[in-house]
Amino acid sequence: MTLADRFEFRSIRPGEEDRAVAIEQICFPPHEACSEKHMKERIGKAPELFLVAVNKETGEIAGFLNGIATNEISFRDEFFTDISLYNPLGKNVMLLGLDVLPEYRGQGLAREIVHRYAQRERQNGRNMLTLTCLQEKVEMYQRMGFRDDGIANSAWGGEEWHQMSLPIKDL
Repeated sequence: MTLADRFEFRSIRPGEEDRAVAIEQICFPPHEACSEKHMKERIGKAPELFLVAVNKETGEIAGFLNGIATNEISFRDEFFTDISLYNPLGKNVMLLGLDVLPEYRGQGLAREIVHRYAQRERQNGRNMLTLTCLQEKVEMYQRMGFRDDGIANSAWGGEEWHQMSLPIKDL
C-alpha cells in the first residue's frame, strides 16, 4: 500500500486549528514549538500554505508542513511570530514546521509531504523553499533535495540552526 493509498494530502481546513497546535506541541520541544496564538494566526491568514496528511482510515491528521510566502531569501526568526510578513504573491516560502506524529515516522511520510508541498508551490509560481533545522536533521533534508546554506541567522529556542534551501522553480 502506497502513501497515496493511506493518506489524503490537502490544505488545512477550518476547525483543524486545535489539532495542528496539538501536533506541533507533540513534535517540538516547548522552546522550539510554535505558540498556539502564532499557529492559529498563521492558519487563519495562510491556510493554503499548510499541507496536511490525513490518515484515510482514521480521518486524523498524521502530519503537516507549513510556511509563509515572502520575497525575502534569508530566513529570520520573525517569520515564526509576525504574520504581517506574509506576502501571498511572494516567490519564496519560508517553511516553519514539518510535523509528523511519532507513530507515523520512519515510513517516508515526511519526505512525501515535502515532495508534494514543493510540487504544489512550484505550480503556484514559487521559486524556493527555505527552512532552518538543527545539525542532526541536515542530512535528512539533504536527502530530500535541500542544500545546506550554512548557519542561519536564527537563535530560535536558543539553538544553532542551519539554513536549508530547495530551488523548486524548475522541478
